Amino acid sequence: MTNRNQGVIAIFIILAGLVILLGKLGVFAFIGHAFWPLLILLPGVLLQLFYFSRSASSYVLIPAGILTVYGILFFFCNIWGWSLMAYLWPVLLLGITVGLYEYYMVSASAVSRNIGFAAGVLGALSIILLFFSLLGASALYLIALLLIGGGIWMLLSRTNSKRGW
Repeated sequence: MTNRNQGVIAIFIILAGLVILLGKLGVFAFIGHAFWPLLILLPGVLLQLFYFSRSASSYVLIPAGILTVYGILFFFCNIWGWSLMAYLWPVLLLGITVGLYEYYMVSASAVSRNIGFAAGVLGALSIILLFFSLLGASALYLIALLLIGGGIWMLLSRTNSKRGW
């Protein structure tokens, strides 16, 4: 064996020892635990880059938007705790909305109008559900106050007008 081959083998032995040592110290477990949402986020971003570099069709924007939003949501929950999913679950619907809306914006087909409508309805539903989820019981008080205020406004505008409603 030549000195060059022995040097290469020595470097591989040192690297193998470092990998084993870092694995026993838990470095890889921490990295895997902290950065696993990248396995969802990176494919979404890459699919968008493929489309915008003209390497893929516009259909890839649907899973790209979904994966990107899900990856961001999972990073957020991974950092601040998974108990937030009790409140942030409507963001899962928002991910589908983003994917459909991205496709709608770049597609010129007749079907894309229906997809745009579906994205709008799903997005509105997602935002409304997120609003109620974040406010919880407070949302009912807000709705009650809005209804009371609307009723008072209707009564006051009726008395000031001679024609009625």
